[in-house]
Amino acid sequence: MPDFVFACKASEIPEGGKKLLEVADQLVVIFQVEGEFFALDDICTHDDGPLSEGALEDHTIACPRHGAKFDIRDGRALTMPATKPTGSYEVKVEGEDLYVNFGD
Repeated sequence: MPDFVFACKASEIPEGGKKLLEVADQLVVIFQVEGEFFALDDICTHDDGPLSEGALEDHTIACPRHGAKFDIRDGRALTMPATKPTGSYEVKVEGEDLYVNFGD
């Protein structure tokens, strides 16, 4: 599998918004904040809650179940009850297309 996999058109994700996608058989949520795109696993590391259903504020997503917050830039857990980061992936923009790098 190539490192970068097509995810969607950039226009599908509004500024300050997010979109849940299945990319390469993996559920990821892609965000657009301040013109940049970020991708995380759609899983809260506290109890597997769907991050895509949480509130996005600046570069922070809150799990809708217990309120754990994660930095969308790197997946780092910012508040309890989560203590471990969620998966974070590089996003590349080519023209109007977004690609996600799942690495190895």
